[in-house]
Amino acid sequence: MTGTPNQIELAEQIRPLVDAEFSRVARAFSETAERQSGQDRLDTLAIVKILEIKRGEVLAGDQAGLFIRDWRELHDQVRQMISSDPGYMTIKAQREERRAAMVSQ
Repeated sequence: MTGTPNQIELAEQIRPLVDAEFSRVARAFSETAERQSGQDRLDTLAIVKILEIKRGEVLAGDQAGLFIRDWRELHDQVRQMISSDPGYMTIKAQREERRAAMVSQ
């Protein structure tokens, strides 16, 4: 990791909290998938995969200052990352299309 010694130390303290937040969100999606069936379940499991990719990208970050800036305060960063992912947007659009088709039947 690059940065000042103080930045690196702080980033290393934040990193496990960020990992735990990703785990919390992944667990919530996984629990939801367990109650679903069919395409909804497959979609939710695909979102979990997207989440794991994002986790890897975030935790691989090597700039302590950016890590501190972006993750020092945990709010809804994980949700924002997922909702702005092109794969997630495709899944969401397809779900909406399926629901609209079911309503119009």
